Amino acid sequence: MSWIAAILLLLHLAPLVFHRATASPPWAAAGSRSILRAAAADGPAADYAVELNATNFDAALAATPATYAVVEFFAHWCPACRNYKPQYEKVARLFNGPDAVHPGIVLMTRVDCALRINNKLCDKFSVSHYPMLFWGPPSKFVAASWEPKQEKSEIRAIDDGRTAERLLNWINKQMGSAYGLDDEKFENEHLSSNISDPEQIARAVYDVEEATVTAFDIILEHKIKSETRASLIQFLQLLVAHHPSRRCRQGSAEVLVNFDHFYPLDMLMLDRQEVSSGDDKTAIHSFQICGKEVPRGYWMFCRGSKNDTRGFSCGLWVLLHSLSVRIEDGESQFAFGAICDFIHNFFICEECRQHFYTMCSSVSTPFKTTRDFALWLWSTHNKVNERLMKDEASLGTADPEFPKIIWPPKQLCSSCHRSDSRRNDGSINIDWDQDEVFKFLKQYYGKTLVSIYQKKDIIQKDGANKALEDSAASTNAIVVPIGAALAIAVASCAFGALACYWRSRQKNRKPRRSWN
Repeated sequence: MSWIAAILLLLHLAPLVFHRATASPPWAAAGSRSILRAAAADGPAADYAVELNATNFDAALAATPATYAVVEFFAHWCPACRNYKPQYEKVARLFNGPDAVHPGIVLMTRVDCALRINNKLCDKFSVSHYPMLFWGPPSKFVAASWEPKQEKSEIRAIDDGRTAERLLNWINKQMGSAYGLDDEKFENEHLSSNISDPEQIARAVYDVEEATVTAFDIILEHKIKSETRASLIQFLQLLVAHHPSRRCRQGSAEVLVNFDHFYPLDMLMLDRQEVSSGDDKTAIHSFQICGKEVPRGYWMFCRGSKNDTRGFSCGLWVLLHSLSVRIEDGESQFAFGAICDFIHNFFICEECRQHFYTMCSSVSTPFKTTRDFALWLWSTHNKVNERLMKDEASLGTADPEFPKIIWPPKQLCSSCHRSDSRRNDGSINIDWDQDEVFKFLKQYYGKTLVSIYQKKDIIQKDGANKALEDSAASTNAIVVPIGAALAIAVASCAFGALACYWRSRQKNRKPRRSWN
């Protein structure tokens, strides 16, 4: 029966995957837990170090936004390992989990070599004693090995980490940092500016994922009404086609394909009590739209110098800008309507929602090109910033490290500014070169934003996942404009067989209802 036990163990320690076209239905994932979040949150003491195994080791280390990783190889039967765990966790709590003091810097992980599933993995790293710790860039651990006499390897064995103090001192020496075991959640911590370094936007792809999950959670807090159903479908279609993160596109596609199951029309007619007790609400609430590894619980590019600044609002703006530069010309009016309706129906900051709706309502001519829509959104964002600059100045609520500015500043795009002059009220009047602004937006929120994913090869062009996205995008084609529908049709042809197979599975599982 040992082979049966091994299979059960493999199923229990399911691998971290980014593309779930062949995974079980999303409503079967209830209770699943993010691999990059703190484990055992409901227990007496949280485990901050991330437990990995041979099935998810490479995927987790490839996906993490952290700059460095520490991998501890141990055995659960080893008394010394059990005694060392509290020391390791003291350091891990600084860097891991939603309450990390210094998030996004070091990923602290553990691998149990006493499990048979990890035998080959531990052998690859020449584990000779327990516990044994390694340090290096996360990507260098992927599909890697280590030998004691190996030269020119970026993976190093940690030779002085017997206690929490000594381990943290070792880490500080490698990074030139001064972290302490008593450090608390950041507040007014000095942060590097995102104004002077255009490459920092690459890290915002993680914040876009975080913002997408947060927005989805906000939507789920409100009962989906029959009059808002179409606007949510349209926004999901936009995410399926143009979200900068493939795993969020994948998750949005799964929601869209199964939308009738999650929110059938007859369910919308029930009262709140009946809906909340149904299986469908449980199914959608347990769904992870950007995969098991998101949310991570912290911000990177959008991290403020205070706990209550930037974060979600910054991540949402980056998402909207990234969508605006990825659409085709024929989709510009559809994207405008989808974003405006989404903010109007689901954004919960009432004042912000009303201001944005007013600016949307002031548009009288349909957008015909990507350029026109991207520049409108850019101009709208600057108008919001101008208003908030005045409010924050009078109330003293601005983030001292990241005050609102008119975007982009000269440091990022000098060619965007023809000339700058100061108005009588002290504000800056900028004569913009809008052609240069559009070029900057496409590069900044387009190619540069996803450059980390491209380097880590997280975006994989496998047909099965593309088929699912095509299926979802065409499932409710009645609300897709002609330009988008044509684009979806062309894409669907490339993966027609797989898309048809997926759709047939969905139809066999549950009969489709018409959107009419």
